[in-house]
Amino acid sequence: MSTIISIHPSIDHGIVPGSANFTGGTLTCHCKADPVKVTISSQIAHNHACGCTKCWKPTGAAFSVVAVVARDKVAVTANGEKLAIIDASAAIQRHACKGCGVHMFGRIERAHPFHGLDFVHAELSSDNGWAPPEFAAFVSSIIESGINPDSMAEIRDRLKGAGLEPYDCLSPALMDAIATWTAKASRVLPA
Repeated sequence: MSTIISIHPSIDHGIVPGSANFTGGTLTCHCKADPVKVTISSQIAHNHACGCTKCWKPTGAAFSVVAVVARDKVAVTANGEKLAIIDASAAIQRHACKGCGVHMFGRIERAHPFHGLDFVHAELSSDNGWAPPEFAAFVSSIIESGINPDSMAEIRDRLKGAGLEPYDCLSPALMDAIATWTAKASRVLPA
């Protein structure tokens, strides 16, 4: 008998469509007292299920759901003193609440194809209208967090059934963006 693996609550219980006119909302950590609040003043982009072992995931979920937004649209609006960077040497410096451990946003501070974008978890918001997940990335990486490799075909089928193409990297559009940035940085393409 197979055990049903939770992909992520927002996928397992059905993906909610976004709103074309949505202009942002507030993310709140899980602390009962003095929660960290981060205001996002635009819609998110490239929302996706991520199987990497670095992204914050809800308890019991195999994947996180994470998106990007322009960093100038991200503002810590309450209890920012509770934030700490998880790993300052990582490309994405994930700012997490020291109280509950929830990652509030991830920022890239060095030369990188996604510099200028912050990574956020829209599920931390009670506001409705966020863009839904579009694909699944780093799917094989869930094995590194303890998922049985024999479950991978079933997990990929469930992702596809939810309308999320599973990739073992990023989506083709994001991989093209990375390659373009790299080609421009090395002057293979004009800047």
